[in-house]
Amino acid sequence: SEEEARELGSRAARYTVSHGQVLRAKIVLLAAEGETNAEIARRLDCALRTVSLWRKGFFEERLPGLDDRQRAGRSRRFPPRKRWRR
Repeated sequence: SEEEARELGSRAARYTVSHGQVLRAKIVLLAAEGETNAEIARRLDCALRTVSLWRKGFFEERLPGLDDRQRAGRSRRFPPRKRWRR
């Protein structure tokens, strides 16, 4: 939808989010333009499996399908680093 396209464009242009989130948004935007998985992987310099994974996630769940998921395994030993404001 147009609303999703705006949100993906916003995510792809941000400098304050993780590289992975930007990459996922760019994958979906290029797919919407009709690019093949192989071409997207080549243009974004990532694995073909990565492109397939995130395109499938978007197809099945739309925008929530691009969010990070909880991973299996032992929880973190140390909490995430806090950012201190000056």
